[in-house]
Amino acid sequence: MNNGAKAAIGATAVLILAVGGQLLWLHHERNKPVAVKAPEREVIADDDLVFLKKKRPDNLKEVKELKGSTVWVSAGGQLEFYPFVGHAAQYGKSAGTLLGAEPIVLKDAVEQVAPKSATFRIPGGDKQVLLVFTKPNDTKEYAVPVGYRQDGQYTFYTDEIFFYDDPHELYKHWGPAIWKAVDAHEVILGMNERQVELSLGQVSQSTSKDYGNRMVVFANMGKPMAVTFVKNKVTAFRPDQGF
Repeated sequence: MNNGAKAAIGATAVLILAVGGQLLWLHHERNKPVAVKAPEREVIADDDLVFLKKKRPDNLKEVKELKGSTVWVSAGGQLEFYPFVGHAAQYGKSAGTLLGAEPIVLKDAVEQVAPKSATFRIPGGDKQVLLVFTKPNDTKEYAVPVGYRQDGQYTFYTDEIFFYDDPHELYKHWGPAIWKAVDAHEVILGMNERQVELSLGQVSQSTSKDYGNRMVVFANMGKPMAVTFVKNKVTAFRPDQGF
């Protein structure tokens, strides 16, 4: 075999080895385990992880079963309550307005025909349903509308009006400074919208629907407070003088 033939055979062998190596590398790359990036977990705010108990009563008997229990006001600054004297709510004599996170002890549930003036929040129906209660350190009985009966059918708002568990425990992660402000029905820098609403009560108007990034006016028991939120934190507040 001459030198030219030997060189050709050698070159062919090198080419075969190179191609074979390339094929082996491709096979390895195609068959090695693929590293799959785990999807990022959604960050859920601590407030949204709180379990809020619901009763969903359908009739007067089920509402009466709340007798003896303590509930805490969720819909603060929205519902007037009345003296309960002689087994009847004295609708003409408002005793005040329920405040956020306020505890009350339930004594009974009653039905009563309501005057039109008492049906702004809770419809009158054929009869309103009221919860009879006492307040801490007060032996007087009061009544607050929580539903109504119309043509034999009941509608109740107890799940929207009350916490069935102490919100100070449900939202313990808020910390003592926030809870001090809520219980005093005040606003401080750094509070979020949920905290301010529990503290000051009903929202009367806002600059947008972008929750946590807007200016909100809270009714605040007739003393409107304009509160500015950025990234769901209070950055400024003042008595409302209109937008």
